[in-house]
Amino acid sequence: MCYHISLAAGPAELAARYGRKADLIERFKPLYHVSAFSYPEYPVVTSDLEIELFRWGLIPFWADELEDAFELRYRTFNARAETVFTKPAFRKPIRRTRCLVPVTGFFEWRHEDDRRIPYYVAPAGGGICSLAGVYDMWRNPDTGEQVETFAIITTEADALMRSIDNVNGRMPVILTGRQQQRWLDPSLDEEAVRSLLEPLPDGLLRAETIDNGFLKKSPDDPTILQPRTESAQV
Repeated sequence: MCYHISLAAGPAELAARYGRKADLIERFKPLYHVSAFSYPEYPVVTSDLEIELFRWGLIPFWADELEDAFELRYRTFNARAETVFTKPAFRKPIRRTRCLVPVTGFFEWRHEDDRRIPYYVAPAGGGICSLAGVYDMWRNPDTGEQVETFAIITTEADALMRSIDNVNGRMPVILTGRQQQRWLDPSLDEEAVRSLLEPLPDGLLRAETIDNGFLKKSPDDPTILQPRTESAQV
């Protein structure tokens, strides 16, 4: 799955990378570890000219009660590529409101007996990459506030990620090149969207083991990404 990501880039870098304005995220600072379980505000790229801050954990537009909304978002950090067109929370957003979730890497654990070994996974060539996401807009019934939320789509793991996520065998969908703009095109039909929900070709990611204590560090601490001696790459 994908519950922990990293974005070691600021507004100017994101604006340059996506050809968007960064006025709405001007206070965003690089975060070396972002946990979905904190429901963070996070930069998201849509077809809009501005990069926006949405909250991780998708609340579908049809959630009526506040309690239902908060319970739902705990289960919607990720959407599975295999079921995204049929699950009630995602079947409208996957057709109409797709987005890119910028990251410079993400985290996953390998299980060996009773040990959980954390890995930091990033593009082999470095830089910012785009995870496939969907978003929705929900109105808080108590305050009238409109809340924008998103989910990251996962798919079957490539060779590297199968060796790391050896329990679930999943990885986020990573879009490259022209795939990124195609993903944002609202005119794409279901077949075209499904064609983008594939694992990366082998060799485009690198992975390094990191210290188990990274979860306890401040999110803006760059030592989170400091590798240990073990590493893996395909």
